[in-house]
Amino acid sequence: MPRWLRALIAAYGAKRLGGGCLSTIFIFLLIYWALGQCNHPAAQVPQHGAIVVEKKMETPRI
Repeated sequence: MPRWLRALIAAYGAKRLGGGCLSTIFIFLLIYWALGQCNHPAAQVPQHGAIVVEKKMETPRI
């Protein structure tokens, strides 16, 4: 998610949920941080229909 979109969503949420000055800033930071956690590499989907194949390692036979 681009930083400008994350900031825009966090600002809107802070405006709707915040009461005073400090609580609005705190809520903005909390939402901004939470949206930043969505960029975790495990949560991203391959683009352009790429197929990801995981190869399992075989144990050597003795």
